[in-house]
Amino acid sequence: MKFVVLGATGGIGLEIVRQAIEQGHSVTAFVRSPELLKPFGNRIAIKQGDLLNSAELAKAINGHDAILSGFGPRVPIAKTDANLLQNFATALTTAMHHANVRRALIVSTAFLFKDSIVPPTYLFGRLLFPGVVIDAAAMEQIVMQSGLDWTIVRPPQLTDKPFTGKYRIRIGHLPGFGFKISRADVAHSFLKTVEDPASVRKILGVSN
Repeated sequence: MKFVVLGATGGIGLEIVRQAIEQGHSVTAFVRSPELLKPFGNRIAIKQGDLLNSAELAKAINGHDAILSGFGPRVPIAKTDANLLQNFATALTTAMHHANVRRALIVSTAFLFKDSIVPPTYLFGRLLFPGVVIDAAAMEQIVMQSGLDWTIVRPPQLTDKPFTGKYRIRIGHLPGFGFKISRADVAHSFLKTVEDPASVRKILGVSN
């Protein structure tokens, strides 16, 4: 498949790029600063631009099969980035409609699972990262109301541990005792899910 990877220089994004190449997919990384992608050489296409600019995004994603977004805010959140995810979702969904690309997988956060008790993700999120919870919820609403073929992936605490392939996926809920997951396993879940029609317009909880 032909993928555009957003947030390609972040932890999840780099893993998506690496694993997609290994699986034989065609990868375009749309980034502001491509320096971290130099090790991939000519195995990927790189397009520079602003993720919040829908016109630039539309040009980058035109002709591709799906968007894989590992984009997320850096913690602590700067005041100027309070609505970063919301603005990103608006730009992305607008660009996808203009480019006639329908499929997207987007990383969010397990903080939005209000029914998760062990761990109590929503409580943790509201207490420790209330801004992230508000912004991520706004992003998800925009995506869900877009009419596109979206899948939202909500991981818990991310780690830099190596790929295991031993992770769980649950539709609409965080797997029980889902405290952590490696970024490499999140990336693998993206590539496993993108071609699964049963995942379209679903929220997925993933954890090790």
